[in-house]
Amino acid sequence: MGKKIFISNRLPIRIEKTDKEGFALKESIGGLATGLKAFHRDSENIWMGWCGLKTEELEGKEEELSRKLMKDFRYQPVYLSGEDLDLYYQGFSNSTLWPLFHYFPNLTTFDEKQWESYVKVNRKFLESLKEIMEPDDTIWIHDYQLMLLPGMIRELYPKAAIGFFLHIPFPSFEIFRLLPWRMEILEGILGADLVGFHTYDYTRHFLSSSRRLLGCEHEMNFIRYHHRTIRTDVFPMGIDYEYFSSAVPSPGHEKIDVEKVCGNGEGKIIFSVDRLDFTKGIPERIKAFSLFLEKYPEYKERVSYILIIAPSRTQVENYVDLLKEIQELVSETNGRHGTLGWVPIQFFYRSFPQDTLIDLYKSTDVMLVTPLRDGMNLVAKEFISARTDRLGMLVLSETAGAAHELGEAVIVNSNNSKEMAEGIKTALEMPREEMIKRNSIMHERLKRYNIHYWAEDFLEKLDLQIQRVEDNKVIPLNKKEENRLCDRYEKAEKRILFLDYDGTLVGFQPKPEMARPDGELLALLQDIAKSEKNRVVIISGRDKNTLEEWLGTLPVDLVASHGLWIKEKKSALWHQTEMIDNSWKKEIRPLLEMTMDRTPGSLIEEKEFSLAWHYRRCEPELANIRLSELKDALIALTTMGNIGLLEGKKVLEIKDTTVNKGRAAGMLLSDRNYDFILAAGDDMTDEDLFSLLYRKDDYTIKVGKGETQAGHYVKDPEEIRRVLTRLAGL
Repeated sequence: MGKKIFISNRLPIRIEKTDKEGFALKESIGGLATGLKAFHRDSENIWMGWCGLKTEELEGKEEELSRKLMKDFRYQPVYLSGEDLDLYYQGFSNSTLWPLFHYFPNLTTFDEKQWESYVKVNRKFLESLKEIMEPDDTIWIHDYQLMLLPGMIRELYPKAAIGFFLHIPFPSFEIFRLLPWRMEILEGILGADLVGFHTYDYTRHFLSSSRRLLGCEHEMNFIRYHHRTIRTDVFPMGIDYEYFSSAVPSPGHEKIDVEKVCGNGEGKIIFSVDRLDFTKGIPERIKAFSLFLEKYPEYKERVSYILIIAPSRTQVENYVDLLKEIQELVSETNGRHGTLGWVPIQFFYRSFPQDTLIDLYKSTDVMLVTPLRDGMNLVAKEFISARTDRLGMLVLSETAGAAHELGEAVIVNSNNSKEMAEGIKTALEMPREEMIKRNSIMHERLKRYNIHYWAEDFLEKLDLQIQRVEDNKVIPLNKKEENRLCDRYEKAEKRILFLDYDGTLVGFQPKPEMARPDGELLALLQDIAKSEKNRVVIISGRDKNTLEEWLGTLPVDLVASHGLWIKEKKSALWHQTEMIDNSWKKEIRPLLEMTMDRTPGSLIEEKEFSLAWHYRRCEPELANIRLSELKDALIALTTMGNIGLLEGKKVLEIKDTTVNKGRAAGMLLSDRNYDFILAAGDDMTDEDLFSLLYRKDDYTIKVGKGETQAGHYVKDPEEIRRVLTRLAGL
């Protein structure tokens, strides 16, 4: 095993230039840095990310800083210019991805220049990685700023072990589809072997978008894409429980005088702390607190709300407007409910050190964590962990990722002011015994699944996925394998090539009749078939009349209807390979017609020995429901005789199982004198053919994604055409 390389947008370090033209370095603590510290400090592992300074500020000292960061911390810096940060970070990452993924399409910008910068910076990360990457390294990439990077690495290092974790929500398909570059983002993420999310909801949304946009089928959270299997899973990020549960504030640390805020020693404290952001639901929370005081005036002068907001993106207009709205709401609430000796909301627009926040956690009666949407929200977990007395109650939004773990908190809808106001009252009035019972359960959960367990769990699952991939690997027809194939082809004296048609030589079309061969394909087949050493067999599910019309003038053998009919190139006649009974169609056809009528976009294709239900043009969710219903109904009708079900790419075929491509190919191979055999196909109907060719020197090639018995695979029909063109040239 090689080293582990952790990649995040920014290194966990603060770098300042000193008066002596050197650098002062101070490592960050908390969050991801804490979780990965044990792994990062182990052996030769490396952390890679932006250094925190613009290239313009470094004045040409990049090499000096790189040496120091690697020597002292094993950090690999990525250098970004001011323009990069404006367009890639402030632009596409935080003005496009952040608002859209948090369900704020009205605040989302779609800017081509920002997208181009996002691609460019992801490539900068790739270039920096190339300096330290070795073939057997394991790479763990973090968050939405680097969603293209897994795919870029996969393209350059096909065998790399790659994990990706998204720390923000992955939105539903209806939101994600708004992104103009949605396909590129999905393809980038799917370069990973393991994709992690905080909650199952985010996983489900990702699977749905992958299926709807890329046609990726999935089963039990495993996605099949380009002959690879990618695992998706849920890893709810923890915190450093021991740190927060045993924290002792440093002497002389900054304090907020809670008693002074309360006005007397008996007042209750309500507390919240957030970064300034529209996802945090701060205006909604203030309105709910105001409603609480209005509905329950007996709490006036008995509660005080400490509202801390850390400044963020202070130059962005939306954030400036948000701050103004918050200030106005605070002023309005204090003016409406306050008295001469009591101010309901104590508002602090500034950052506080961790010790100060832990102090507040320990003295708070009600902690409000009510984002409109949040990937996880670790503040909720910090509060619970800090309360070793098991007192203080958490009011938590159901749309925070943490709500899936902290169900014993008071769960509220952050868009419902009345429900939030009731939640505050419930938390304030909760009996001590119940509060301790609820908090104890949450404590044990956070203690078990802490930040260290989270990191270990992800890396362990990544190792298991890599092992699974190794155990089920189909060799890509890369340059080395292709050269070997060409070498054997060139030396052979008697060759036979079995080529499927749809999905192999031509791409899929909305309607079967639209897949007519183009001039380039006809010329290619003519070229490769004209050699006296070659026998080319087009072996297809198409009916014999279609194949005759499209390919009948070529010097090739034609096998139609998956092997029912064969016409050799020296013959003008078709001969039937099996005697079949189609009486079963009368019973099956009405069921297929009913399914077609109930599924807009689907169609029925009738072949000589089969009926096929095509659903490529259907809405995926509905098609999957109908497919399941149809299979259940058909199983009962196909238990007798030789009738079976065959699932292809967006098609379910009911067929006579005595007819298959393997049996037909066996007839053509009966003399078995060929010293070069190649078979290429794309779906389940070709597996019978692949299983027939078991000799070590036979070449079986699967076109496209999916489990297969083939020895090699290529990405798409364009790839197989390119290989055939090269063979024709030999």
